[in-house]
Amino acid sequence: MSHTLTAKEQSLAKIFSDDYVFTIPGYQRPYAWGREQAQELLDDLLGALAAAPAQLSEAAPYFLGSIVLIKGEASPEATVVDGQQRLTTLTLLLSAIRTTVGDVEVQKDITSCIYEKGSVVKGTQARYRLSLRDRDREFFRQNVQHEDGLQTLVQLITSLPDAQARLRSNAQVFIDRLAKLPQAELVRLVQFVITRCYLVTVATPDLDSAYRIFGVLNSRGLDLSATDILKAEIIGGIEPALRDAYTQKWEDEEEDLGRDEFGDLFSHIRMVFRKAKPQGTLLKEFKENVTPAQKPQQFVDEILLPMAQAFSELRDADYASQRHAEQVNEHLRWLNRLEFKDWVPPALTFFVRFRQQPEAVLSFFRDLERLGYSILARKAGVNERIERFSALTRAIEAGSDLSASSSPLQLSPEEQHQTYAALSGPLYETHSSRALALLLLRLDHLMSDGSASYQHEVVTVEHVMPQQPAPNSQWLTWVPDTAAHQHWVHRLGNLALLSRKKNSSASNRDFAWKKSSYFTKGGTSSFALTTQVLQHLDWTVEIMQERQETMLKTLETHWRLQDRKSKADLAEAMLAELGVVGNTAMFELESARHGLAAMAEENGDSFTVLANSQAKLAWTGQPHTYQQLREELCSTGALKLSEDGSHFIFAKDTNFKSPSAASATVLGRTDNGRNTWRLKGTSITYAAWQDNLPGSLPVTGCSEV
Repeated sequence: MSHTLTAKEQSLAKIFSDDYVFTIPGYQRPYAWGREQAQELLDDLLGALAAAPAQLSEAAPYFLGSIVLIKGEASPEATVVDGQQRLTTLTLLLSAIRTTVGDVEVQKDITSCIYEKGSVVKGTQARYRLSLRDRDREFFRQNVQHEDGLQTLVQLITSLPDAQARLRSNAQVFIDRLAKLPQAELVRLVQFVITRCYLVTVATPDLDSAYRIFGVLNSRGLDLSATDILKAEIIGGIEPALRDAYTQKWEDEEEDLGRDEFGDLFSHIRMVFRKAKPQGTLLKEFKENVTPAQKPQQFVDEILLPMAQAFSELRDADYASQRHAEQVNEHLRWLNRLEFKDWVPPALTFFVRFRQQPEAVLSFFRDLERLGYSILARKAGVNERIERFSALTRAIEAGSDLSASSSPLQLSPEEQHQTYAALSGPLYETHSSRALALLLLRLDHLMSDGSASYQHEVVTVEHVMPQQPAPNSQWLTWVPDTAAHQHWVHRLGNLALLSRKKNSSASNRDFAWKKSSYFTKGGTSSFALTTQVLQHLDWTVEIMQERQETMLKTLETHWRLQDRKSKADLAEAMLAELGVVGNTAMFELESARHGLAAMAEENGDSFTVLANSQAKLAWTGQPHTYQQLREELCSTGALKLSEDGSHFIFAKDTNFKSPSAASATVLGRTDNGRNTWRLKGTSITYAAWQDNLPGSLPVTGCSEV
């Protein structure tokens, strides 16, 4: 077999002739061009036609891009590796011109470019210039390629699969635009398309070469997506006898999810395996981290299909089980409302493993909602989100106990404190309108006992007490103090939900008017939070405070924030615990700059640096008695040279009179050891530890105070 690669510039007259019989293989993606691409193609062609001279043979060639084919030199049969979108859309355009033009002879000529009719007398079958994938082939022939099909297609009102719906939509685009052209212009257009429009055909009889060309072209920005290239490589790597079956599996999932969501799924799968912030393209990182090409069947069966099924259930909040299904789906509905989707990779990882364990599923998604909304309330950045959810994915894969307080699924006491503090604060000022509305909707649903259903096209957050009350208004009678107004105006206790756009002119109206005409429709509100407001006759600080406490208590209970502790509280508790133990404690000193690490023990009589601790090789600071101490330790053998000669090592436990003497010996310069040494495993300094001890307990650091 010849392996010659050929590349030719050929007019569409040549492309749509007996020289080529194009077939879209089953492993190709569905037809994907939308109305925008179809409109752009026609606009470009009409623009080029308008600039062409009266004699079209003198017009400059108009290039439509390239197509990649698997094709032998002696045969017209051509498998399309890349270019099906152009070929399909050009065939659709020719069919639309044929439907719109009135000249019968022109219609016949166009038909000859689309397909060669069969002959009863000669006993021949119709020969189509382009055959789509098996799924869409007959639909395309009947509704696009045959003479009477296109008008039927645009009038179809039944639901169609994605690819066929796009064909119908694009046919309508073409017909609507072409119907506005004079008949002479239609004839001139089809002449221009057939005779002056060119494609570059890149053909090779070798499958592997065709895929290499395909990958190169698309890595340079042509219009196929990363999933299309991955599909070509993965399905192309499966033995030929199984390709059609695996193509069917792949495309069933792509069609069920929809093309955009299918692409999102691949991004989530990438994150499941990479577990870090993306640094390159999806295509590059998918190949580096997921490596489906090495085991294509295993990837489809064990990764893609289970993940796609899980993704569908998570996205649609459609978990089915005899136990806890509705509770799980409730958590999923609220997770899906989050603007960020970093929670999806660990959710997929968990769901494909434990889907059949409803108790575990409920516990996981209850806690995942808690974590997601805590991150929303705390306004955690993208890097923090990715790091946290990647850690959760690793924990799931490792089989860790996700209910443990140290699990990345759980909120630490400090995170609980930060979440509660954010919810207690002036949310209207600190959070985006979208995040604020979502937090209030979640709260509203909880306070309505789960009976509220949100189908509103618009949900906005409004102040009850205005941001700027009018002079002499009743608002100032209820809250006359400016400081009190500023404290409460943006907090939960003064916020309500509206199912309409905000009206700035209504914000300053009096309370009675806002209740009857602004917060309600027909005298009622669909939001529990707003209904609460309607029950009050006055709007005082006491009412806002009581309402705030109720709202916070609801969120505190639902998201389990009762164990919250601030950083100061945690440090105090730790110090208090250490203080009870006594004056013996372990300390550590690390210098990343010099690659040093040392351990020491304080026992009240001495500060002891432990054997195998490291020290800097040379003294680099100002002359000091600590320098003399180092030299003595070296001369006695207490400090010895490391094997590689890069630093000193303490040969034995060595006592010092103070933490500063010890840290100066380690660092090779004068140093305040009370700030350098830290309690082992904490960020608590020696000084902070010492300050917490009872005054009666002796410590070596006392001599430095």
